[in-house]
Amino acid sequence: MSDVIVNVTGLRKAFGQLEVLKGIDLKVERGQVVCIIGPSGSGKSTLLRCVNLLEEPNGGTVVVGEHELTDPDVDLDFARRGIGMVFQSFNLFAHLSVLDNLTIAQRKVLKRDKDEAKKIALANLERVGLSEKAHAMPSQLSGGQQQRAAIARALAMDPEVMLFDEPTSALDPELVGDVLSVMRRLADEGMTMLVVTHEMQFAREVADKVLFMDAGVVVEQGPPSQVIADPQEPRTQEFLSRVLNPIHSGE
Repeated sequence: MSDVIVNVTGLRKAFGQLEVLKGIDLKVERGQVVCIIGPSGSGKSTLLRCVNLLEEPNGGTVVVGEHELTDPDVDLDFARRGIGMVFQSFNLFAHLSVLDNLTIAQRKVLKRDKDEAKKIALANLERVGLSEKAHAMPSQLSGGQQQRAAIARALAMDPEVMLFDEPTSALDPELVGDVLSVMRRLADEGMTMLVVTHEMQFAREVADKVLFMDAGVVVEQGPPSQVIADPQEPRTQEFLSRVLNPIHSGE
């Protein structure tokens, strides 16, 4: 079995005349944490959304596990079962309890019975530190708790790969740490993760590989000790100097 679980080749995506992704190549090995960094508008979130075909590419191929998602004949719903997605906004069903948010897809998509789905939901709420919130409504949770519930919901589907699209960007600063600590634990457990983030400390400490994107291309990639601590490309150096030293960059 190949260690490569996500294989993106020559990926292109345009919105009208605007070419957002200009031939992206990306390999993610099983158990790796890959963080994607870069300025707004660089194509980071679009790349992530193309990995599970929430956005349909204009060219290139996306293979996740045994499935080529860009194959016109692929059963996309079946292929997506192995991919968990956590968005900037939490996307919980407001009219359902936290527990029901975690069981509905298990029952409808994976055809688990009520008791099994509940057992798996409760186990994943415990993983993210929300056991006591199982019967709460989303409106009764803080933003950080809602995001942790969204992570638990994705985990309840037993994904092979977890995609995180700036999961802390909508949170108050004091709530960010709880979400990142859950993600650290998942990384320690060996979960394959592809993370679009602006949390440089998280990327530095947790990522096996960092991609720096700008203007629809991967400018630089490698371990965080290279890309973040010792970037080789002038554009990477410029971006990181602004992000890591905002007071001195005039921003």
